[in-house]
Amino acid sequence: MTSPGGSSAVEAAPYTVEEVCERFDPVMGLEVHVELNTATKMFCGCRNEFGAEPNTHVCPVCLGLPGSLPRVNARAVESAVTIGLALNCSVRERSGFARKNYFYPDMPKNFQISQYEDPIVFDGYLDVPLDDGSTWRVEIERAHMEEDTGKSLHMGGATGRIHGADYSLLDYNRAGVPLIEIVSKPITGAGVRAPEVARAYVSALRDVVKGLGVSDVRMDQGSMRCDANVSLMPKGATTFGTRTETKNVNSLRSVERAVRYEMGRQAGVLLADGTVRQETRHFDEQSGTTSPGRAKETLADYRYFPEPDLVPIEPSSDWVERLRAGLPERPWERRARIRSDWGLSDEEMRDLVNADALDLVAATVEAGAPSESARSWWVSYLAQQANTQGVALPELAITPEQVARVIALVSEGTLTNKLARQVVDGVLAGEGSPDDVVAGRGLAVVSDDSALTAAVDEALAAQPAVAEKIRAGKTKAAGAIVGAVMKATRGQADAARVNELVLERVGATS
Repeated sequence: MTSPGGSSAVEAAPYTVEEVCERFDPVMGLEVHVELNTATKMFCGCRNEFGAEPNTHVCPVCLGLPGSLPRVNARAVESAVTIGLALNCSVRERSGFARKNYFYPDMPKNFQISQYEDPIVFDGYLDVPLDDGSTWRVEIERAHMEEDTGKSLHMGGATGRIHGADYSLLDYNRAGVPLIEIVSKPITGAGVRAPEVARAYVSALRDVVKGLGVSDVRMDQGSMRCDANVSLMPKGATTFGTRTETKNVNSLRSVERAVRYEMGRQAGVLLADGTVRQETRHFDEQSGTTSPGRAKETLADYRYFPEPDLVPIEPSSDWVERLRAGLPERPWERRARIRSDWGLSDEEMRDLVNADALDLVAATVEAGAPSESARSWWVSYLAQQANTQGVALPELAITPEQVARVIALVSEGTLTNKLARQVVDGVLAGEGSPDDVVAGRGLAVVSDDSALTAAVDEALAAQPAVAEKIRAGKTKAAGAIVGAVMKATRGQADAARVNELVLERVGATS
């Protein structure tokens, strides 16, 4: 019995990776699409903005209307070359665009402007850190420029896919957004570590691109997507097996799960004397499984031919070298340097990275804050606020410079830690800078001795029994008086100075 996708019913019970690798060698090819954060689209002047009202950032060019002519976004070309250099690629002296022809409702022109025979960068590699501290070199075939498609919204179904939907809507805001497709060479020899290598590669690639500042690489928003090609070949064979392409996988965990599942599913098909069909597949986040999509086209099906409306791109060697000189250090090299400079353990560094706080803490330190204080604020109080608001930590309405200012106010004695949290709350609420919030809410520490002495005398008079204990040498009892003064001053008194005044005043009246 076979499924509609041409595969055996054994698909429902895939083999484990370990079982697969006893009989087969997995081969992977990873295609990662990165949307660039340019102000406008790839071939027109429409705004490149995520989350806008549907079909509000469109024009005759990105809608493919007759008579419209594209022109190349220069910043997108710069970003493409920068990505290529960071991936150790060669930059082509002359590259051009081609039309990739296919029909799909979210492609308004019925072709995509892309690159074919002469991608702008090619033949690179990325050394990927793995979980055990070793590295795996993934060779890069090419990275080419193209435009993104629009977005189909399938309404009324249970899965969000076209099957079972009542109707579909089309949003062309994304059509024409600058896209870089980074294509790996076949990844062989990974064996049981193939799923881990896939995840680690996409993770490292995300870190590199984010560090370049050319994309926010938000996989949850689709600005970075991975197509995972997987095939199996029997042990000892030299010819690759038939591959499947799991499309638009949108999280690091899902990349690993999709590769793991496909390895097991394909082994089940082959060991049942079935035939793996060359097709696209969809990954289901809930079940961790893939399902058939459409038969995969070959290159000939796309009928590539040169784009007649765009001239070739010829980056000068001087310009390329200036871009090369401006590359930042690799993310893992930067993490190692920061870990050493700040004296962090591996666990503390992992916590910062996992909380997406490393860049925020580093920027706070660059603004003048001690690293320990900066880490404490971002991974504790601010992380709690982000969780309460349901946003990512970098999306909080407070900057590293503002956090550094709050830390400085505490260090200067202008704020206590408790008051500092109120100041941060005010900044998050849109009340202005930390200094504006301090002034507006009247939160500065009360350090005037005359005012503090009056408050201490009042508290001592209200608690004569406590005053007698202090006179008798039980100085810890002063805490009750300090607490009363802090309450009276709404927490704005300098607690250490209050304690000194309590002992002084009790001594003066003895």
